[in-house]
Amino acid sequence: MADLTTNFLGITTPNPFWLASAPPTDKEYNVRRAFEAGWGGVVWKTLGEEGPPIVNVNGPRYGAVWGADRRLLALNNIELITDRPLQTNLDEIARVKKDYPDRAIIVSLMVPCTEESWKAILPRVAETGADGIELNFGCPHGMSERGMGSAVGQVPEYIEMVTRWCKENYDKPVIVKLTPNITDIRYPARAAKAGGADAVSLINTVSSITSVDLDDFCPEPAIDGKGSHGGLCGPAVKPMALNMVAEIARDAETAGLPISGIGGVTTWRDAAEFMALGAGNVQVCTAAMTYGFKVVQEMISGLSDWMDQKGYESTDQFIGKAVPNVTDWQYLNLNFVTKARIDQESCIKCGRCYAACEDTSHQAIWMKEGRVFEVNDAECVACNLCINVCPVEDCITMERMEAGQTDPRTGRVVSDDYANWTMHPNNPAAQAAE
Repeated sequence: MADLTTNFLGITTPNPFWLASAPPTDKEYNVRRAFEAGWGGVVWKTLGEEGPPIVNVNGPRYGAVWGADRRLLALNNIELITDRPLQTNLDEIARVKKDYPDRAIIVSLMVPCTEESWKAILPRVAETGADGIELNFGCPHGMSERGMGSAVGQVPEYIEMVTRWCKENYDKPVIVKLTPNITDIRYPARAAKAGGADAVSLINTVSSITSVDLDDFCPEPAIDGKGSHGGLCGPAVKPMALNMVAEIARDAETAGLPISGIGGVTTWRDAAEFMALGAGNVQVCTAAMTYGFKVVQEMISGLSDWMDQKGYESTDQFIGKAVPNVTDWQYLNLNFVTKARIDQESCIKCGRCYAACEDTSHQAIWMKEGRVFEVNDAECVACNLCINVCPVEDCITMERMEAGQTDPRTGRVVSDDYANWTMHPNNPAAQAAE
């Protein structure tokens, strides 16, 4: 049976599933329930410096994006960091860590960008016995306007500086949480590494407005007729998160830097994908807020079953396994030629493939008498839009043309040789090189 025990930064947990710093980890009661449900660790909701507590709005804090079946695809959150007193949180962290020594407790922190502020809070966190800290350089709302959160995470020099302060004044792992609200995620990751970070976690939430009430003309969630941008999380952000994790994992300057993957992890498969792209574990928020803490049990059993089927005895055997297969567009094989194929027995004759291809793609699907749909190879560019709009799984597949066959669209003989854009005669750079 697969062993899901995970060692991340020397912190051993029974599984790779941690709760992210967010409302679910705001207090002792929640975290105890989470551990009893089976979570391997938590990142305690972000603590601020000593002083008057943070003030949150007293109205709605979440906007939502739903699928056609009312399934929650994303949440927009305008809640700030913890509004509970610092010492209350620290006391609770110490109690929970004492009672659950086999689970990870990481403390998320956000204080003003001054060395004195960080020096003041770090010793107090150390006294709790927590396993490490996570620097919140990602919050896009409420705190960035105060010079914290993503305001720091968008400036690599600040990331490196604050990370170094923390490494000099704290003797346990320091994780830097990165904002996705930036052009190139590699630069903040490099800065975190330069500052001595033990790991990075990503992504934090994406700055967003989810919807506008067309009666009141107010962004949602609405507070007395006004709305604000917030942070988007949930399944909708997963593709962005996977890309950014992969960028860090394959960047020569950050390769090998441990990563905690965050962003839309809802199932065991999501977790496995993050880990295959280099994440040592994953953090979850929206799934827990949607389905409750026991959702982790399905994640654990699903990942374990998949590992057994694949013959993996530990997560280390597949972490990063997909990274070598991530490349830049110019290195994709241009001699890889495929055509769409429609299984007539599975086809329900809905015509979605035809409509999509005829109206928006390459007019490569014919509709014949009796609503029979067939692919015209002479027009098919193998874009696979038809597969993505087809409601029947595996009804349409892509079939690779064999070497020696002639592609009826281009008139060229298919070759087994690898050839990419850097070699193509239409590439001015390739011509110049010759």
